Parts: sequence; C-alpha cells; structure tokens
Amino acid sequence: MADRRTEEARLYRRLYKGARWRSLRHHQLSIEPLCRFCLDAEEVAAADVVDHIKPHKGDMDLFFDPANLQSLCKPHHDSAKQRMD
Repeated sequence: MADRRTEEARLYRRLYKGARWRSLRHHQLSIEPLCRFCLDAEEVAAADVVDHIKPHKGDMDLFFDPANLQSLCKPHHDSAKQRMD
C-alpha cells in the first residue's frame, strides 16, 4: 500500500516517535483519560489518542503545546475529527 501522505506530513511524522512526545502523550492521557467528544455527547469512553486541537503542520511550538491537546477515542479521532480538519 502506497503512503499517500504529503511530503510535509511524512517529515513531521517522526516527531510522534520521540521521547518528548511520548511523555507529553502519557501526561495528556493521565489528566484526561476519557474521550472529550464522547463526554460532550454524554457518553463515556476511554481515550486512546492524543489529538492536536489546532493542526500543527510541523510547527514545533504548536506540536508540543499542552494547551493544544485533547484526548479522544480512536473512532472519534479517525472520523469526526478528521472531517473537521
């Protein structure tokens, strides 16, 4: 299967593998363990994805900004959030 991401997206994908991101992701899920979108719909589901509220597009400050993060379940991240972006 071919990688259909843009060249720009491929370049910053490596940020998600670094220790700084893993630590920030762990912290986000510990302070917000439930999916924000599910809670808005009065449902309860564990969050397993840390999402950037505002797309970072490689901006390091925005990428690592804790105020730009939200916890989502995978179904919401992969559907509703992607349509919003």
